[in-house]
Amino acid sequence: MASDNASSVTEFILAGLTDQPGLQSPLLFLFLGFYLVTVVGNLGLITLIGLNSHLHIPMYFFLFNLSFIDFSFSTAIIPKMLMSFVSKKNIISYAGCMTQLFFFCFFVFSESFILSAMAYDRYVAICKPLLYTVTMSPQVCLLLLLGVYGMGVFGATAHTGNMLFLTFCANNRVNHYMCDILPLLELSCNSSYINLLVVFVVVTIGIGVPIVAIFVSYGFILSSIFHISSTEGRSKAFSTCSSHIIAVSFFFGSGAFMYLKPPSILPLDQGKVSSLFYTILVPVFNPVIYSLRNKDVKLALKKTLNRKIFS
Repeated sequence: MASDNASSVTEFILAGLTDQPGLQSPLLFLFLGFYLVTVVGNLGLITLIGLNSHLHIPMYFFLFNLSFIDFSFSTAIIPKMLMSFVSKKNIISYAGCMTQLFFFCFFVFSESFILSAMAYDRYVAICKPLLYTVTMSPQVCLLLLLGVYGMGVFGATAHTGNMLFLTFCANNRVNHYMCDILPLLELSCNSSYINLLVVFVVVTIGIGVPIVAIFVSYGFILSSIFHISSTEGRSKAFSTCSSHIIAVSFFFGSGAFMYLKPPSILPLDQGKVSSLFYTILVPVFNPVIYSLRNKDVKLALKKTLNRKIFS
């Protein structure tokens, strides 16, 4: 429930993606399809990595966690979004809205930092192959993972805390399909430049720090690849990074486009469309990117299917 400092709103109405009646049913089935693919793809990848001991290495330890984050991320957003296609008023309580915002921020920050941990893993594998098992020991991987989820908690607490200080008066219609930061700031009747500054600083940490880490890692990786004399060695090194580069570009590109620009450049309705990329399409495509472009995952899938058929 909202605090007593004049916040009279106890629930919000989520406007959804569109108010055109003709689009509700097609969009319902489209996004339900996306959600099912996300669940099957990510839980499938989690199961494959869990069942196949040859995938119990740092690269797949991080991929396992990326799949868990993507699955949870989608589950925090899509089921509530689907409600807006079937009900006239998609109502969410104040507490529910803040909870959704918390988990949304937690998983976005965790995804940013797990992608940078994966870049570091690729850097060690390509630039320091002889020291790989020592550098990426189970203890180091666990520490990196603690850092990933620690940053997730930081981002979620900072953003949700910032929103809890806002007062919401008469208008309670959130112009979005979820409780996101910018629509809530727009709705509040006492938000100031301080609240905007907090958002900008926290988002810059959440996107800026991982992007710098990824760029530095890939700077070293590229210089190492160019020192490899054989063409086969170069293409093998490139192929181990290609999936990660695609995932990084997709996630950070859409996130930066949504948050790190003045609101006047991109109205909220277009913002809804760009946020579809990292809230819905990224969790759908990550397992596809990592499984179709990865020999180890394909081999594990064949082995697992053969086991099931012969048993």
